[in-house]
Amino acid sequence: MSRVGIKPVAIPSGVNVAVNGQSVQVEGKLGTLSFDVRPEIAVAVGDDSVVVTRNNEQRQSRALHGLTRSLIQNMVTGVSEGFERKLEVYGVGYGVDCQGNTLTIHCGKSHPESLEVPSTVTVDVQTPQARGDNDPARFSVKGPDKQMVGEFAARCRRARPPEPYKGKGVRYADEYVRRKVGKQFAGGAG
Repeated sequence: MSRVGIKPVAIPSGVNVAVNGQSVQVEGKLGTLSFDVRPEIAVAVGDDSVVVTRNNEQRQSRALHGLTRSLIQNMVTGVSEGFERKLEVYGVGYGVDCQGNTLTIHCGKSHPESLEVPSTVTVDVQTPQARGDNDPARFSVKGPDKQMVGEFAARCRRARPPEPYKGKGVRYADEYVRRKVGKQFAGGAG
């Protein structure tokens, strides 16, 4: 039995879950999300919880059991509380700017990186410009869909991943960058 799959998903107040055939739709204050469940999995909605079961004991059904339950849990959490990834941009002269649905990251290249923000994601810029190597530019990516938030945050980080010598680049706020020591020159010439 799947330890994750057998746990019911609690439905908080203000969230509606509807199952129409193999489609699960979750509505809440932050939006609406839907997901098509594989035929090996059955989803039932009770008074205050969602129960996920599998139709057989085949290997793929067992694998999809816990996955489906986790995806439904993420949808319920997303429409009620939302998800957020905080990012930081380190480097002198580096910064971030959001105009409309375009996020521009200035990260030491000959041109700024422009990324189109998906419609379900919002970007909040707290500190637009980095000041020195210790005071980074800060921004956060928010939205109800965990996958979209994580994917867009990864695209932002990919604009300039942190390098190991000075730590310059875009990184997650809780990310640890392992630093390397630069070359040491031996003193004295003969």
